Amino acid sequence: MTIEDIRKLSDEDLSSKVLEFKSELLSLRFQNKAGQLDNGKKISQLRKDIARLLTVKSEREHAN
Repeated sequence: MTIEDIRKLSDEDLSSKVLEFKSELLSLRFQNKAGQLDNGKKISQLRKDIARLLTVKSEREHAN
């Protein structure tokens, strides 16, 4: 996700995306430990997306 896409989301959508991405990250970590993950770069990309979501969420909280 790009930062422009993230900024277009509502506050509720941001929270739901964070939860969705965190559960997906947990699943990918288990797959990685089991040796079933083909592309380990997915984990780092997902962590960056979570950080972007949390950054925008924090920016909105501090703006209010």
